[in-house]
Amino acid sequence: MVKYQMIIQWSDEDDCFLVGFPDFPNQKWRSHGDTYSEALNNGIEALESLIMAYELSGDKLPVPKTVSMVT
Repeated sequence: MVKYQMIIQWSDEDDCFLVGFPDFPNQKWRSHGDTYSEALNNGIEALESLIMAYELSGDKLPVPKTVSMVT
């Protein structure tokens, strides 16, 4: 199960939602969508492609950042 963060943020400049993966270095924005739902679906595809590219090149995948809930 993939546990990487996905950031979806509206961009007035681009007039669309931008998708980024902060756990991956030098990967500010990787995808986009005209709607939030489209950005989410495109982001999932982009993340899968990014992981495959890392694996095919032999690069080590970054360690996902985690959040711990303190009660």
